[in-house]
Amino acid sequence: MLITVSGPAGVGKSTATAALAEALDYDHVSGGDIFRSLADERDMTPLEFNRLAETNEQIDLDLDHRLRELAREHDDLVIESRLAGWMAGEHADVRIWFDAPLSVRASRIAEREEKSVEQAREETQARAESEALRYREYYGIDIHDRSIYDLSVNTARLGPEGVVETVLAFIRAYDPDADEGQTPVEGVTYEF
Repeated sequence: MLITVSGPAGVGKSTATAALAEALDYDHVSGGDIFRSLADERDMTPLEFNRLAETNEQIDLDLDHRLRELAREHDDLVIESRLAGWMAGEHADVRIWFDAPLSVRASRIAEREEKSVEQAREETQARAESEALRYREYYGIDIHDRSIYDLSVNTARLGPEGVVETVLAFIRAYDPDADEGQTPVEGVTYEF
């Protein structure tokens, strides 16, 4: 089964998807980790790298191409990135969206990156605007369109364990015979 997890910066995608993959004994791929490592290689912050990506579309295209290849070539995988649900295409069995208010996300990012909440909020907002522009320009994707997702989880209301338990309960209820390759119902979205 291929599970994608998408959502904006600071919602806990990396933490929850790593735990989810471990609970399912699946492999885990983080688009954010790939993006941050590419930024580090250029001695840039993620925000600076996002701005570079606004003028160099090859950055996003290469990352997204890699995610599509992984989705096509692997079973028993959890892929996490902003566009994982879109990039995995027909290969995704379950598409999940994580979200949380900007104030919660900025606080998490500030703690993780050892910066002020105000700075994290400004950078997170700028980054989201940059990404939304690029996604629309490069792919015609409206990142605010949640119609492709099977499950939407507000991670501000749950700790990492609660998020994983919620997703596992959904996967079990949604597709109890996951290893038999059943596919999700098109257009059904559940909100918790």
